[in-house]
Amino acid sequence: MPERDDAVLSFLATRRSHPPKLLSAPGPDRAELTDLLTMAARAPDHGKLEPWRFVVLTRGALDTIAPLLHQAVLDDGQDEAQAQKAASAMASPVVVAVLFCPKDSPKVPLWEQELSAGAVCLGLVNAALASGWGASWLTGFAALNREFGQAHLGLQPDERVAGLIHLGTRGATPPERPRPDIDAITTWL
Repeated sequence: MPERDDAVLSFLATRRSHPPKLLSAPGPDRAELTDLLTMAARAPDHGKLEPWRFVVLTRGALDTIAPLLHQAVLDDGQDEAQAQKAASAMASPVVVAVLFCPKDSPKVPLWEQELSAGAVCLGLVNAALASGWGASWLTGFAALNREFGQAHLGLQPDERVAGLIHLGTRGATPPERPRPDIDAITTWL
């Protein structure tokens, strides 16, 4: 019989993300964040390719990026409300951009490498939540607009943003949201 870790199972059964608007300062410091990144990097990684890397945006960088993001959204033809929403997400104490960095591999297909980058995102969120921080995984304009990513996140031509992980001190507990109906999405063979 396998040995259970009831604390981990309880965490996984009740975990929930904390949206950026519910996060406040302080965020994890450099040492704490290094520990969280180390845990996140334990994600499945076939071929040990490390098809991802981290860009840590601290408060100073976020203060610089927020107005640039606001303007970039407007320049893209979106309205003021969308620009304000995009820029307001940069109010988080810390944001970690997880970049998907595909590697040439005859054995590991691109889609597996992408899944590895996604696993790193979830691993970082879960490590932060388990450590007592608030965290959420978002994308949005800053993650999806290639020009913005290259100019402000150091995105290389072959890279994409897998996720922006927002970290900070937890505020109010977000309400529970509807969860999938497992019977409706599961086939037993």
